[in-house]
Amino acid sequence: MISVIFLLGSLRSELKQVLKIRPSIQSDEGSIREIIDLSFPVFFRFFASHSLSSKGLVLVSETAGKIVGFVKLIEFGGGIRECGCILWLAVHPDFRGCHIALGLVEAGANYLFNHGSDAIFASTQKRNFGSLATFGKAGFRTMGFQDLWRLFGLRVFGLYRNIWYAPGEIVLMKDNAKLLPWAR
Repeated sequence: MISVIFLLGSLRSELKQVLKIRPSIQSDEGSIREIIDLSFPVFFRFFASHSLSSKGLVLVSETAGKIVGFVKLIEFGGGIRECGCILWLAVHPDFRGCHIALGLVEAGANYLFNHGSDAIFASTQKRNFGSLATFGKAGFRTMGFQDLWRLFGLRVFGLYRNIWYAPGEIVLMKDNAKLLPWAR
């Protein structure tokens, strides 16, 4: 379990709370689905909800016994390297702007690197400025098709399938600089 202290603001007062990031358990599913419903357009809700029971790990962010955010992580082989993906990231609307998403992205990236991933990918809509800013603060960079082609060649299409890429999205990558100095 990871404990991080954040300052969470409310309309009435500013409270210092302990924010815990931990693997989800079965009883968290209802709270995670609520966050999905509040965070994603209808089309994406279906896929996010169904991914909860598929291969991978879900980390949740909890404060005062309430689930306030989650991140879905998956691992896959990218041909000659092991890769990870932050598949879904969402924070309850009442807790946005408190750096909870950044904590989840950093905890997820640390988990994936510690479990053998050489590079971690994510994709998001071009207009999702909050997500782009969060991933940027966590050290992710935008990868265009040519950048990905240089890394994966024809396997780039398998990468798109593995990260559930949708046309028009921006692909982001964070690599372990010690392992992949050539990717910079």
